[in-house]
Amino acid sequence: MARGAVELRTYAFVDRLQPQMAALMGSIMSGDPVVEGMSQLYLEISPGSDVYALVDAAVKGAGVRPGSQVVERQYGMTELHSMSQDAVRQAGRTILDLLGMTEADAQPAELVSAKIVSNIDAYQAQLVNRSKKGSLLVAGESMLVVECQPAAYISAVGNEVEKSADVKIVDVRGVGQFGRLWVSGLHSEVDSARDAVRQAFEKTPWSHRR
Repeated sequence: MARGAVELRTYAFVDRLQPQMAALMGSIMSGDPVVEGMSQLYLEISPGSDVYALVDAAVKGAGVRPGSQVVERQYGMTELHSMSQDAVRQAGRTILDLLGMTEADAQPAELVSAKIVSNIDAYQAQLVNRSKKGSLLVAGESMLVVECQPAAYISAVGNEVEKSADVKIVDVRGVGQFGRLWVSGLHSEVDSARDAVRQAFEKTPWSHRR
């Protein structure tokens, strides 16, 4: 693959998958499911169909397994994981070598929005619960909704939030133009979760490239 022919939109390494994120992601993945404690690599590229060759090379060249492989109109996304951080990092190097790129060539994550809704109404909670994949949103809780771009970074953001705040992961969606994360709980904890989101976008390697 020639350098410049592919846009590396997302390159996010997750060191240790947290319990709630593992449970949620494992339940929705179309490929090999994840469990708590695994390391992950989230990759998003354009054009989307190039992701097939990258996943194939990574799986053959390192001891990783693919959890997701999604190709939509513009972008291709994959998640690769292993209990070995070294294996996941090797898979990433394999992909970067094929692209003729480094991690620094990936587009940085951008926080688009992080809004808290306090004292959720019961009807609003039920609307959210009808489409959620994670924990139930309960009336009276506070809810934080996070949006970022590129979309695939949002799962890494959710994992950082779970490390820092005692909240419930309601849903995570990392495909499309924007990634979205919903968390809920006591207002004080949801406020702490928003602080964790901001810190993730300020301090993690994938937030300030180029």
